[in-house]
Amino acid sequence: MRAADATPATSPTGRSMEQSSPAVLLQDVKKSFPLGHGHTLEVLNVTSLALPAGSHTVLKGPSGSGKTTLLNLIAGIALPTSGRIQVKGTDLVPLSEPQRDRFRAAHVGYVFQTFNLLAPFTALENVMLAMRFAHAIPRHAQHQRARALLSQLGLKTRLSHRPAQLSRGEQQRVAMARALANDPPVLLADEPCASLDAATAQVVLLALHSICRERATTVLIVAHDTAALTGADQVLDMREINRAASRSDAGEQA
Repeated sequence: MRAADATPATSPTGRSMEQSSPAVLLQDVKKSFPLGHGHTLEVLNVTSLALPAGSHTVLKGPSGSGKTTLLNLIAGIALPTSGRIQVKGTDLVPLSEPQRDRFRAAHVGYVFQTFNLLAPFTALENVMLAMRFAHAIPRHAQHQRARALLSQLGLKTRLSHRPAQLSRGEQQRVAMARALANDPPVLLADEPCASLDAATAQVVLLALHSICRERATTVLIVAHDTAALTGADQVLDMREINRAASRSDAGEQA
């Protein structure tokens, strides 16, 4: 069969793994913060960044290089000072904050550094609540999906435990399951291995990549540790794609 005749691979949910347009596209994106007295601090200046649909990318760089800011812009949590951001073909910049919130709930999973789990609820309930908000998973299937995700991440015996009863590593895995709950086409993870020992990080990341490969999820992971490189298709250095960070480095070396 010639390549031109090949049918694009699909995930079990029917999502195409090969698409002509990237899942995430940034063009001339800048982000600055006011310092007062008419001065601003530019923390992000990305001329172009495109993440192919279904790809797994690790983003590296020192603290202060703009990694978390970039994730927040892709998630629609913050808006750029200028530039264009597209996620799954939707331009985020013109959307209102409520519109961005709804879009993120259905299309972008986010594993935060600080977990942001709800203390009164169990691990199972934390994952299910994410599904209740987005309405992406039928209500009758939510309990089973939450159990399955937590089990895949090694938390089968922790379903009824609240965050305070879990280790930091276990809380991180609950946060991962919650980010995957609505089967988002894009998953962002900010230092997902920060609270895990090396051996556990390896196991959890392999499970995370496996779950996302099955669903053709586009993954962008911010990480310092080498464990995060496992299963990645490409590794990007923030200092190479962020002109603001490269100028800062040049200034420090001058």
